[in-house]
Amino acid sequence: MQQVKIQDISFLEEDEIFLLPEDAHQIRSQFASSNEENSLISSEREEQKEAIVDYKNPKPERELQNEAEDVILEAVREPIPLQGNFTKGILIVHEEEKLNAEIMDMLVKMITACGHSMNEVGLVSSLTLENRSMEEFQALNAHVVIKFGRIKHPINQFSFGAYEIQSEGETEYLFADALTSIAEDKSLKRKLWSALQLLFNLSTSNS
Repeated sequence: MQQVKIQDISFLEEDEIFLLPEDAHQIRSQFASSNEENSLISSEREEQKEAIVDYKNPKPERELQNEAEDVILEAVREPIPLQGNFTKGILIVHEEEKLNAEIMDMLVKMITACGHSMNEVGLVSSLTLENRSMEEFQALNAHVVIKFGRIKHPINQFSFGAYEIQSEGETEYLFADALTSIAEDKSLKRKLWSALQLLFNLSTSNS
């Protein structure tokens, strides 16, 4: 068999190649099929790259936090937790995060003097009410609300005067100074007692 040297076929790099029509059609078909396969493979590789990027570059913490907050807001929230049985719908809202023994003792005596017991009362702090809506507050269905001190809650939208009995719907409100302040000031104790007598329709003959 005759051997062909590279020098002998080098002219093929410059000369045009002529194909029969049926050969050209077959080549174009093969080429189109090859392009489709390459395109599919490329698409799959891009998807794999995106998945790898998502894995290596997770969402920013703030974005994840926002998504978590949205889920929380969409979920049904638990009612505002109260301390006490709240059997008579008397709600005491206080500024202090926690009430010490001295304040609690004064509060028990005050409630008892009004003809009620602590079992009939519900206690809630300003901290517990923080980030709670007015709708959630009203859902407690309190008949009497006594607010002591500054509260971080929309309840402050009521511009009621201190130690004055005010009504809003079916609820009576009494706004007073912080329990800590009242415990240290006899004049504030007298003002509070006078307001409580009116609130609970107590006899004032001995005041």
